[in-house]
Amino acid sequence: MAPLPVFGPHLKGFPTAGAPLTREQIPQQGWRLLRGDLALPLAVLKHSALQHNLHWMRDFCAQRGIDLAPHGKTSMSPELWSLQVEAGAWGISFATVFQAAVGARHGVPVLLIANQVVQPAELDALALLHAERPALRSLFLVDSVGQVDLIEAWATASGFNGRFEVLLELGIAGQRTGCRTAGEARQIAQRIAASPALQLVGIECYEGTTASCDHAKDRATVQALMDRVDAIAHEAIAQGWFTHEEVILSAGGSAIFDLVAERLTPDLGRPVRGVLRSGCYLTHDHQRYQRYLCCVGERLSLRETLKPALEVLACVQSCPEPGLALLSMGRRDVSHDLDLPLPIWRSDAKGGAPRAVPVHWRIDALNDQHAYLRHDPAAPQTEWPQLGETVACGISHPCTTFDKWRWMPVVDDAYRVVDAVTTWF
Repeated sequence: MAPLPVFGPHLKGFPTAGAPLTREQIPQQGWRLLRGDLALPLAVLKHSALQHNLHWMRDFCAQRGIDLAPHGKTSMSPELWSLQVEAGAWGISFATVFQAAVGARHGVPVLLIANQVVQPAELDALALLHAERPALRSLFLVDSVGQVDLIEAWATASGFNGRFEVLLELGIAGQRTGCRTAGEARQIAQRIAASPALQLVGIECYEGTTASCDHAKDRATVQALMDRVDAIAHEAIAQGWFTHEEVILSAGGSAIFDLVAERLTPDLGRPVRGVLRSGCYLTHDHQRYQRYLCCVGERLSLRETLKPALEVLACVQSCPEPGLALLSMGRRDVSHDLDLPLPIWRSDAKGGAPRAVPVHWRIDALNDQHAYLRHDPAAPQTEWPQLGETVACGISHPCTTFDKWRWMPVVDDAYRVVDAVTTWF
């Protein structure tokens, strides 16, 4: 059976008069973005940078003897998850059962739901996924006795006879989820071990919100957190609370993952699977994570780390006054929760080769559909934005750019479209 078209004029940035296409047909169109073949704004992925980042993280994990379950919520793209699994990822992490279900239905073999599951509707959905796919493996987080009580009440009411695999979550005071004290961790682990509805298979934590780029501070924070993981893991082994011989230890955002990676395979006297969950590594960015990865590079004495793979292209659509141009992208097209977009290159309306933007260009505000590009009106007019030209912007925080698009072209270094991906938010 021929594949069904999934790309078409219902998608922002796709030719309005174009016929629906399959993924296999996308490269055959010969689209060239610098020639103006697709309307802007348009978020694009650079193929060369994606491949570099896939291989870089694969090698990083292999050198440390740990596994990767990258956070799939970053892209919510089955095509990108497939690339990650093909590059050796053990599984894909998700934040919700809905996201995990999308992953399961697109062939992800291991679902790590790095969040608490408590709602009956979510538990129903997770049980159904396992009934539909007996070989599927899923894990989620538990951080309170109350959560165990709710799950057991649901199991009794629904007639569920299985046992979900779960990770005990350790948290940091003032940060996100996770139990705060050793006493709580001990109580919850013991309660899970005794539950007819759950199996304790490991321990999880998340350090990403503490990143500061202060090497000493970040190292101290991570060491304190991982010391707690070690302590409760040893106690759980001594008390027989783990269900399996292999113990899973999982941590890792996208900012200081190198520090937790050092502590994911401690000597526990039994097999340990260390699982890193970094999600933004695949596309990286031009700002927030770029700064964090400079710090990673300093700590590891690396000349090269990750490369930005995600850009948003826009058109200069108005130059209403000296020093101001309006671009055809806004809050509905590009992330703005951490930093505003960063102009990185320009191409004239005739499709000339990209060239760096002047250093005085900056975006200082966004509306729904406009970006305010400020420039120095005293600069030579050759440095002013020109009506109709293309301006490409780097982003900060790929998660909140991905969720504004339902497809993204993949381009080569000459901005010719060679592939495309979908997103399932």
